[in-house]
Amino acid sequence: MTPKNPSESLTTLTDLVLPSETNPLNNLFGGELLARMDRAASIAARRHSRRIVVTASVNHVAFNRAIPLGSVVTVEAKVSRAFKSSMEIYIDIWVEDRESGNKTKANEAIYTFVAVDDTGRPVEVPQIVPETELEKQRFEAALRRKQLSLVLAGKMNPHDATELKALFTN
Repeated sequence: MTPKNPSESLTTLTDLVLPSETNPLNNLFGGELLARMDRAASIAARRHSRRIVVTASVNHVAFNRAIPLGSVVTVEAKVSRAFKSSMEIYIDIWVEDRESGNKTKANEAIYTFVAVDDTGRPVEVPQIVPETELEKQRFEAALRRKQLSLVLAGKMNPHDATELKALFTN
């Protein structure tokens, strides 16, 4: 299987925040943003694997900044690392200033997707070759994040989490 670059999976969704999508403070519902992120991550995972993909987990979500009614929101997702059948998708959320047009990073998230066949069984995916410095940082950190998730889920013995242990030992 030929490795791919993260840029090949880049997915960008841009949309407005409408009144029906806001809470009583006129900010975008968190659940609405999660749904947008899930759609973008799904497309990125499918672009990378060229298979049916399913959401395995939402590993991290940071709602750092409220997104007000009428905002233009851009969700950017791309595969940061591929394992055997799973893919970590890193998502950046940008809000465009209505007057200046400047984009500010508002939130971020990390999802995990698994590629499956027509019967729902996991299938192998191409590996990732990061190109930019940010892609390399996210790629390297992905293994630590995966090991942490496995340890917390009781699926990996903490003594076997070599990447995590390396953070705390010299």
